[in-house]
Amino acid sequence: MAENGKNCDQRRVAMNKEQYNGNFTDPSSVNEKKKREREERQNIVLWRQPLITLQYFSLEILEILKDWTSKLWHRQNIVVSCLLLLAVLIATYYVEGAHQQYVQRIEKQFLLYAYWIGLGILSSVGLGTGLHTFLLYLGPHIASVTLAAYECNSVNFPEPPYPDQIICPPEEGIEGSVSLWSIISKVRIEACMWGVGTAIGELPPYFMARAARLSGAEPDDEEYQEFEEMLENAEAAQDFASRAKLAVQNLVQKVGFFGILACASIPNPLFDLAGITCGHFLVPFWTFFGATLIGKAIIKMHIQKIFVIITFSKHIVEQMVAFIGAVPGIGPSLQKPFQEYLEAQRQKLHHRSEMGAPQGENWLSWMFEKLVIAMVCYFILSIINSMAQSYAKRIQQRIKSEEKTK
Repeated sequence: MAENGKNCDQRRVAMNKEQYNGNFTDPSSVNEKKKREREERQNIVLWRQPLITLQYFSLEILEILKDWTSKLWHRQNIVVSCLLLLAVLIATYYVEGAHQQYVQRIEKQFLLYAYWIGLGILSSVGLGTGLHTFLLYLGPHIASVTLAAYECNSVNFPEPPYPDQIICPPEEGIEGSVSLWSIISKVRIEACMWGVGTAIGELPPYFMARAARLSGAEPDDEEYQEFEEMLENAEAAQDFASRAKLAVQNLVQKVGFFGILACASIPNPLFDLAGITCGHFLVPFWTFFGATLIGKAIIKMHIQKIFVIITFSKHIVEQMVAFIGAVPGIGPSLQKPFQEYLEAQRQKLHHRSEMGAPQGENWLSWMFEKLVIAMVCYFILSIINSMAQSYAKRIQQRIKSEEKTK
């Protein structure tokens, strides 16, 4: 399969070098034109061309809505079936009866799973810059559960309010009864659902590359174009980034399932390349998705969980606070807000926040909240820029097609 794919790539590269837009053209001039067009698109950002960026963003949304409307119109049977199913679910949800206790339980679990899966998808789907939801949401949640488990000597937090709020159970836990495994088990559902979401978010590059390969059409995605250029210039690659990309591509292409599993099981910023490689070389869907799901939702997720739990275990946190206090000059002033924050968290866990706890907001929590808001805002801005650039690419392709017809 790999040899056939390589031969097809070589033939297509040769044809592209010989012919462009129906005329024999120097490949270097074609590459220069593509480079200029890419630079023009990259200049369409809110802080350089705000009006054009917002205009293109709005037009791209209209184009996407038009495409989806057309697709749904040609799949009326599926749309009608989904609407009927939705009507049955709404009726079941609102009609009173003995089934309501099961409906509420299913609703609670569904919302929990959907929340974490959605955050996982946002982390890896490739919208804009990607939202680092592990650092912003899942990591802090695991850290909070770890700190609470050691403080309460238990992981049997009352539900509700858990997981929205963590408080210690009424019965006192036994000192030292909390283990690493018990904390891992407590956050397993949230972590695994987040991992499932990241695996789902890796599917668009795979489907894009597979569709481009099967259709033989010129790909629209820039990452896929870079991938093809990388294959063309594989022997001339000298820099570390190019060699790393080629190593990932060779591992996935030659080892198959276990190569994909290895790439998905470690924090890997180049995993998009693995999805493109699998799609390009027509790796079966379940081979790619199965390896990605096992790697991200099970292996990688347990590695990340164990790292966070160990980092925020009781003795490590105490050592970190003591180390901050030992910094010459500024140590005590830096140590004080950390101690106040940890003490406020302990009082909240014992549900004593209204009894003598400092009511003023700690600057650490204030800074983290502002960091989350800033990262979400930047994520939204990057989506606007990305969609505006996509519309600019539509315009460039439209001009090319008009030139071909002349």
